[in-house]
Amino acid sequence: MKYKYYNQDITELKPNQIFCFGSNLAGKHGAGAAKLAKDKFGAKYGIGAGLTGQCYAIPTKDHTILSLSLFSIAQYVFFFKQLAKVNPDNEFIVSRIGCGLAGYHDYQIAPMFRGSSENCIFDEKWRKYLE
Repeated sequence: MKYKYYNQDITELKPNQIFCFGSNLAGKHGAGAAKLAKDKFGAKYGIGAGLTGQCYAIPTKDHTILSLSLFSIAQYVFFFKQLAKVNPDNEFIVSRIGCGLAGYHDYQIAPMFRGSSENCIFDEKWRKYLE
């Protein structure tokens, strides 16, 4: 499958675009892509998973802000992929979830997104792990 990629900072979204970011289950969006999601795209503080504002939160940390296991993150990614598939009119801009504050590497997280629908757009840094 051929995926789409972006290679610049995300600073604005079109009305049909959803920014996907790594979150914690407490919904404390205080740093990284989560802070951007809260400050610019309407992610609600206290909501750590799923749709919030013009965003989709994929948990990579638990309620106490400890990193989740790769297995747990993969389960949340699975649910995200299903949502993207049934919402073909939206574009999902997927940040490098889990590769910042959660401490995982791109090669550990990016392959979880293989098989994503065509309406998902990924960071260029993930290209070599998706194709």
